Parts: sequence; C-alpha cells; structure tokens
Amino acid sequence: MAQKKRLLLIEDEEDIAALIKLQAEVSGYKLHVEVDGLNGFRAVERERPDLVILDVMLPGQNGFDVCRKIKSHPELKSTPVIMLSAKDEELDVILGLELGADDYVSKPFSPKILLSRIKAILRRGKENEKTKKLARFGEFSLDIDRYILRKADQAVTITLSEFGILKRLLLNRGKVLTRNQLLDDVHNDDAFIVDRNIDVHIAALRKKLGPNFNWIETVRGVGYRLKEEPATAHN
Repeated sequence: MAQKKRLLLIEDEEDIAALIKLQAEVSGYKLHVEVDGLNGFRAVERERPDLVILDVMLPGQNGFDVCRKIKSHPELKSTPVIMLSAKDEELDVILGLELGADDYVSKPFSPKILLSRIKAILRRGKENEKTKKLARFGEFSLDIDRYILRKADQAVTITLSEFGILKRLLLNRGKVLTRNQLLDDVHNDDAFIVDRNIDVHIAALRKKLGPNFNWIETVRGVGYRLKEEPATAHN
C-alpha cells in the first residue's frame, strides 16, 4: 500500500484549519497543523512534509517570511508551498510567487478547490522527476541535454535565452511564473536581449511555436505559464 502524502498546514484560523484538515484526510492525505509562523517553520524542518499550505497573516512570523526561509533552505527549497491569504492584490500574489511559492489561493475558497490544487502540484512534481532529458508538449519536444527544440522531426531554431525560458515553463507546467523568475533564465551574452525585456522573448517563442496553439498564457499583472492543455485555435 502506498504511503500517504504528508501535508503541513500553517494556519491560525481554527475553522479554516478544521475544514482543510477534514478535506485532506478524506482525500487520503496526512495533515499536520501549526498555528504560528515560527513553530510552522520548525515543523517544516522537523516533519519534511511533501507540501506546505501556508497562510500569509500569521502570529509570530508572517507567511512571506516563512516561505522565504523554506525556499532559501538548501534541504527544504524543493518543498512545494501553496500560500493562503485574504489579500488578493496583484502585489501580494507577485511577492508570494517571487519568494518561490508554487501557488496562491485567495480566501474565501472551497476546500475541494484547494485539494485539487494540491493534487496538481504533487502530480506535477512527480512528472518533473521523470522529465530529465526530453520534455514533450503537443507536437513539440525539448531536448534538455542538447538544447534542441523540435516540431515533429524538424529542429526549430531558438536562442539560448528562449531555451532557458521554455525549459522553466515546461518544468513548471501549469504554474504561473513572474517575469523576474523567468529573467533568471535570460543570458547576458544572448544577442536577442532587448533591455532584458522578458516580453520580447515570450513573443519570439510564441511565434516559433506557431499559431495553432496558444501554449504560453499571459496572467495579467503577474507573468506567464505554459498551459496544461493546448488552447483551441480560433478561426
């Protein structure tokens, strides 16, 4: 029998914590609850959960600081983090994502929706472990070791920066990445750089991926993501 995935919830509102715990256990997960940021981070160190659900407004230490500590810790940085907050302003979402959060859910929310996000992130992590050398999407494949993008059997010419951005989007498929996160994959020696403008690279990638599918989706005010499924072409 497969071992249950272990979730850690850091949330000080008892009613919300109880609802999430109930839904998680019904869905087959083990869930541990902490109610403040300091003890929450210690629990991450101690328990090494498969995923952390982290509220922003916490006593002791806020969720942004806890997320920063998790993602800067060499042994914890790969732990997926979903942030919860009553705040849904763009700046809060961007801050959470740039600190390394894998998703951001605004209150109020349905516990079932949250669990669907958890399942998607854990599934994506498992798929990413398998995606070491060749990443496929539709009729395209990206050869990670050889820096080659192919459409069917034909090579598609892309720059080093475009390769880095596309690789990051593929390995985080379905997850929104901010422009600053994607700029990590832009190379200063790439002749295609125009003032390090990530939008220029995205536009070039969209053109090379062709008009049939809108693979790269703009999330207004935040950044970009590669869709889980291709969008339907419009006539």
